[in-house]
Amino acid sequence: MVEVQVSDRDLLAAHVGGAPYAFAELFRRHYDHLWQTALRASYGREDAADCVQEAFLSAHRGAASFRGDAEVRSWLHRIVMNACLDRIRRNKLRRTDPLPEDKEDELRCPRDDYAALEASLLVDAALFLLPADQRTALVAVELEGYSIADAAALLGIPEGTVKSRCSRGRRRLQEHFRDT
Repeated sequence: MVEVQVSDRDLLAAHVGGAPYAFAELFRRHYDHLWQTALRASYGREDAADCVQEAFLSAHRGAASFRGDAEVRSWLHRIVMNACLDRIRRNKLRRTDPLPEDKEDELRCPRDDYAALEASLLVDAALFLLPADQRTALVAVELEGYSIADAAALLGIPEGTVKSRCSRGRRRLQEHFRDT
């Protein structure tokens, strides 16, 4: 039996048309990526969970407004990033150190190499020292792998602004790691 993969655009169109399964499939396909994006752009797991929930609700309600000038994944990514930025602005959160996770969670970590995990945690923590605009630009370009042009479109800002925010963010991170 041949299984046909329905495109994200077709699923979104089916959702707008009233198909009950379509948005659930989009959710299933993109949840992991969007969860990781929210974790990097917010102040903790609870905020990330709230941002992803708000973003999916917003996407569900606003699916008819999808213009089709970007990929559905990019559209969802932007909605998540906007939800994270809105949450940061709305709550004016201060940087706090997270409580240690249960040992059981550490065992389920997908990374086997402890040094890589430690480096990743240090970088993630350092990202929260950056202003939100620099952090979102760096996450999009360096961690998510978007080109400057794609990141600019995703964030709704000029390419030069993405470059300058990334440059300033990198400089701050270098200073942070040089001082620690």
